[in-house]
Amino acid sequence: MSIRIRVRVLTELQNRGVNDILIACIDGLSGFPEAIASLYPKTEIQLCIIHQIRNSLKYVGAKNHKAFMSDLKPVYRASSKEAAETALDELEAKWGSQYPIVIKSWRRKWEPLSAYFKYPEPIRKIIYTTNAVEAVHRQFRKLTKTKGAFEDVDLLKIGVKLLSS
Repeated sequence: MSIRIRVRVLTELQNRGVNDILIACIDGLSGFPEAIASLYPKTEIQLCIIHQIRNSLKYVGAKNHKAFMSDLKPVYRASSKEAAETALDELEAKWGSQYPIVIKSWRRKWEPLSAYFKYPEPIRKIIYTTNAVEAVHRQFRKLTKTKGAFEDVDLLKIGVKLLSS
């Protein structure tokens, strides 16, 4: 999706009356933070923690997934941003030499990854991932996906007649 399309989607939201966005939880689509900032400059960007974790695990050896995840959880489940930063330092001390790309990714994206720490814990669970929105989209796709039960109009007419009798 190009930045023009992203801006067009956001412009459509604006045209429909969305005047302000407090926080936008987004996945790693390039250009999306810039598109949001161009129309909603006060919007805070929160990168999806789940997408970051999944991307990180691509670079961690399968035999280390469980141990790495155990050490990563204190980073994103911390009670404060300061505690998360301490946990990230500990993660780097333990895994940084083995998986420098992963640690660098967390460090480079830290500000938008940690925006949710500004909010109370019950709200954090809602805004730190795009998974809730993706779950709704999955349900819509299931409902709107062509089922193929009535492949032509005549079969559909017969089905309607059977149901109405």
